[in-house]
Amino acid sequence: MAKMNYNGKTMLITGGASGMGQLYSERLAKAGARVATIDVNETGLKETASRHENISTYVCDVRDFDAVKKVVAKVEKELGPIDRVVSAAAIMPSSLLTEEPVDEIHRVMDINYKGVVNTVHATLPQMLERRSGQQVIFASLVGWMPVMHFGAYCASKFAVRSYADILYHENRHSGVQFACVCPPMVKTPLLNQVRSNPAVMEGDSSLMTPDKVLDAVEKGLRKKDFWIFPGQARYIAAFARMMPDVLWRNMHKIEGKKDPRLA
Repeated sequence: MAKMNYNGKTMLITGGASGMGQLYSERLAKAGARVATIDVNETGLKETASRHENISTYVCDVRDFDAVKKVVAKVEKELGPIDRVVSAAAIMPSSLLTEEPVDEIHRVMDINYKGVVNTVHATLPQMLERRSGQQVIFASLVGWMPVMHFGAYCASKFAVRSYADILYHENRHSGVQFACVCPPMVKTPLLNQVRSNPAVMEGDSSLMTPDKVLDAVEKGLRKKDFWIFPGQARYIAAFARMMPDVLWRNMHKIEGKKDPRLA
């Protein structure tokens, strides 16, 4: 992995109080960037800030567009024009859709999808005006392949993927670089929200580490890739698109062993 050097650059990351966002904040700060990290988790933000002096933290709910705009204005005033935005804020509670409270399904969409929209629309106009900058949007492999027990999360990531795709094609000559990251399941605290005991989650030998995902992101950005599929995610997504019936038969077989309703 090539050594990163982002001296003088300003980066904004959402969901930076834990997991992928926290690690990326630390990595970019160590590479010389001025990092602004956004989250609603004040305790987690303090932990993130303690990891490097280049990290500044801002308590903000990405569901609130006005609040996001105010934070962005404050970041640009304190740290300078934002060179890269990383939309990584997300939640992933698991449940069968008929057993999941409707309010929770809406909450997943509000944070995972609406949060991306709010962050992009608060930062992209300035980048378009300067004709420079990077928008890095975290979707997921399950934005390509639906998985039982994760209906709300999958739906939100399908929405993120579609939004990012269209956004890129509408602005591909703007001077702004766009990337949509679609990792498989990753070993982060997000997995702690999985509560419905899906069979597909048994064992973690296939889970990807956050470092490998972020290495893939940096490599993809250097190559000017829009779609960034860490590890084998590209091939799994292609399989899901070309052979959905095979995918579903396998999924029913896996989940049906634990819950006959899903066989």
